[in-house]
Amino acid sequence: MADRKKDVIRETDAEAVRLASTLIRSARFGALAVIEPGTGSPLASRVGIATDIDGAPLILVSMLSAHTRAVLADPRCSLLVGEPGKGDPLAHPRLTLVCRAVRLERGSNEHVRAERRYLNRNPKAKLYAGLGDFSIFRLEPERASLNGGFGKAYLLDRSNLIAAGPIVDELAAGEQSALDHMNADHLDAIAVYARHFAKAKGDGWTLTGFDAEGMDLASGDSICRVFFPEPLKTARDLRHVLVDMARTGRQPAIHKVGSLSS
Repeated sequence: MADRKKDVIRETDAEAVRLASTLIRSARFGALAVIEPGTGSPLASRVGIATDIDGAPLILVSMLSAHTRAVLADPRCSLLVGEPGKGDPLAHPRLTLVCRAVRLERGSNEHVRAERRYLNRNPKAKLYAGLGDFSIFRLEPERASLNGGFGKAYLLDRSNLIAAGPIVDELAAGEQSALDHMNADHLDAIAVYARHFAKAKGDGWTLTGFDAEGMDLASGDSICRVFFPEPLKTARDLRHVLVDMARTGRQPAIHKVGSLSS
């Protein structure tokens, strides 16, 4: 039986890790499964999500919700992400993360950063994010199960899911100013990132987040993920990478767009 299971689960490789990251970073919502207090029964509900700069999922939930009361009583939970497309929904990639929910204290540095990133991804949540009965929880991943399609099953651990090192805090310190600058002055470059690197369609793309591995973009309800050619080593590398990517993406139509470097 053990040998059969081993045959089913593939060896985790860089491609699997990138797919898992894409599913988490590009998710707008997920199915949160918790343990119902008193009965011990599983309870699942849909929640809006974003990600912290290191990749941990973030949820903004009301204290009146059954799933919020559940994670306060028992922080063990799981989160399923991955949207089905056309055809068989089971043929599309999905990721289940086994997590522990941590409520972030309002006003703490962790809460300020998480709220900022959550509202960048989910701007309509500004209507209720400041209400007293809403809290942000960070879902600390312990491990994950990735189904990349038929015959593509992988097991991932926390190190595959969460970024670590000085780069996380370095980027967080200047992330919002970089986002504001790009969204105010370089929408043409952002369109290049979306169309050339993510093969995304439509207009109106803006940046919602940076992290060491890439950037997240949104246009209305559409989300796309763009990875950097190489992970950033320091926060100072961000501008140079953005300039180089814009230049690369513009090469087929260099006469149509302006320069990011100005």
